[in-house]
Amino acid sequence: MIMSLGQNLQFLRKMRRMTQEELSEKLAVSRQTVSKWELDAVYPEMEKVIELCELFNCSMDQLIRENMNVVDDLYSNIRCEWVEPFQYLRHIVISTDPETDAIEHMKRTAAELGIDQPKLIGWDFPMLSQEQINVYNMHGYACALILPEGVTPPEGMEVLAQQRQQYAAITIRDPFSAPFTTIPNAYKVLLTYMKANGLRGRLQKDAIECFEKQYTAGGVTWMDVFIAME
Repeated sequence: MIMSLGQNLQFLRKMRRMTQEELSEKLAVSRQTVSKWELDAVYPEMEKVIELCELFNCSMDQLIRENMNVVDDLYSNIRCEWVEPFQYLRHIVISTDPETDAIEHMKRTAAELGIDQPKLIGWDFPMLSQEQINVYNMHGYACALILPEGVTPPEGMEVLAQQRQQYAAITIRDPFSAPFTTIPNAYKVLLTYMKANGLRGRLQKDAIECFEKQYTAGGVTWMDVFIAME
């Protein structure tokens, strides 16, 4: 059933920041033809479907059958961004509610260090056993407190360093309105954006692979999600 091809094509084209005219030139068709594809008024020939998959680095099944367009009004400002070097303290919790436990611990640490407005980032910690996951319904979460200059960490806590690193990033408005949907979807959108633009993830020890940063502005809760790139 070819129900989502038009929406998927429009989504992928916008991920590449490409106009209909630019796409039509790459495929040697008219702009009107691209417009009809996106409206599902007509469907491209198999040869053009293959070209589209190669251009946007996706499978034919993804283009034709999946709903790739999970972006709505909650998401904005998909971008590539350089994050400057910083030092941080990290606390990892494995429990049924590790996010709350880890974040609250680092907030207390920040208060002990006299940091009034702590900058916290966090990410899922994947090193769990299947028993912890399936039997005890646990998962892991790491929370990091970014150290301001001149702050001495408490004794016994390891100071880690993050080098200057480029990330693909997206902003979520009110991420906790439906956290089990909006946050995973943000990662899905970023991965699609990276694939469509030929950007590769970075799996290096000197960079945090991915993380989330929560903040409040204008009375609204926001979250930036980052995935490291080569």
